[in-house]
Amino acid sequence: MNQNKRFRRSDSNRLLAGVCGGIAEFIGVDATIVRLAFVVLTVFGFSGVFIYLLAWLIMPAEGEQRSLLEQIIRNFQGKTS
Repeated sequence: MNQNKRFRRSDSNRLLAGVCGGIAEFIGVDATIVRLAFVVLTVFGFSGVFIYLLAWLIMPAEGEQRSLLEQIIRNFQGKTS
């Protein structure tokens, strides 16, 4: 097992922001299964959209050191990204 596996948004397996592709790569399943799970969560309580948006903010993209939320906070504080 790869010890350097990181929780990141996927650049290669993405439809919107790469969240489902990144989760699928991390846990080792097909991205379609993760996407279906988000659809089910959305249909049964609308939480899928909230979880997806939260994951988009906190998961850094492949090749990035910081998440989108961390970049926003650092920019707001006047620090360089």
